[in-house]
Amino acid sequence: MSFQAYLDTIEDKTGQTPRQLLEQARDKGFEAPNTKAGDVAAWLKEDYGLGRGHAMAFWHVLRNGPTISDKHVGSTSSHRDESQTLWLDGKATRPVI
Repeated sequence: MSFQAYLDTIEDKTGQTPRQLLEQARDKGFEAPNTKAGDVAAWLKEDYGLGRGHAMAFWHVLRNGPTISDKHVGSTSSHRDESQTLWLDGKATRPVI
């Protein structure tokens, strides 16, 4: 599953865009440098029922922003993404690439 597919599924499961969840994470203090991925995963599981894979994709965006490595961009792997920049504002508003 691609990073973008994880984020799209997170939106489906939570009813929140990734950007909205990022705001919630920041409000909860998860932006602090000492926050661990497990803390964020526990929050997402408790509040939204998300599993570890989805939580780790979200964690990556929380820590690194919407840019991902170009390792899988344009590849034929199951983890391929269309772009190095993830769309955080919801599936309905994502431009067609």
